[in-house]
Amino acid sequence: MIPIRDRNPSGTFPFITIGIIGVNVLIFLYELSLGSDLVVFLNQYGVVPIKVTHYFQSSDLTLTDTFFPFLSSTFLHGGFIHLIGNMWFLWIFGDNIEDRLGHFKYLIFYILCATIASSVHVYFNNQSEIPCVGASGAISAVLGAYMVTFPRARVTTVVPIFFFIQIIELPAVVVIGFWILIQFFSGAVSLTTSASDGGGIAWWAHIGGFVSGIILFYIIRVLFVRKPKRRRYG
Repeated sequence: MIPIRDRNPSGTFPFITIGIIGVNVLIFLYELSLGSDLVVFLNQYGVVPIKVTHYFQSSDLTLTDTFFPFLSSTFLHGGFIHLIGNMWFLWIFGDNIEDRLGHFKYLIFYILCATIASSVHVYFNNQSEIPCVGASGAISAVLGAYMVTFPRARVTTVVPIFFFIQIIELPAVVVIGFWILIQFFSGAVSLTTSASDGGGIAWWAHIGGFVSGIILFYIIRVLFVRKPKRRRYG
């Protein structure tokens, strides 16, 4: 399933969501300019699990070099498809969560969930020397918050049925629920592999981000956000 758009208009202008997309694009353009230095750049600003797990055992690792990537990695991407896929999901679903939380609290929510998602990835890939980059963990948190807040919101979705492509409107709970099931299944399968370097897709970052998004969204709303008026969906 590939979502195209949702029928859930936002009540405010999503300048934080647009700003995050803009920063990701600009940083990716900078990545393209690095040439052969890109590998060094990603190793420096991506989350490398073994650096985290061996921080107290190595005199060469600084606090900044080890833990700043939990933030910086969220704005890095490994290719055009990686960037476009993440920003597309953020564009569709991010504005409504920003509207519900408020701009500043949404930004804090996004950063905290990104950090938690990376931490979950480190836990399940603690010996990996491969840098983990991308906004997927934070965007998974947005998806989790969206699913529990707007479960019946209609999402226009591309659905391949055998050899045919269908465009269907489905409830958000179906679209996002199907997506997270794939993440859980793939994450479970990844635990049975012997790939000690933890390469490929960071499934557990997605799962960690999704779960943290649901929990943190409710915490922020209960403590800091007034309850909005009920809305209907067409």
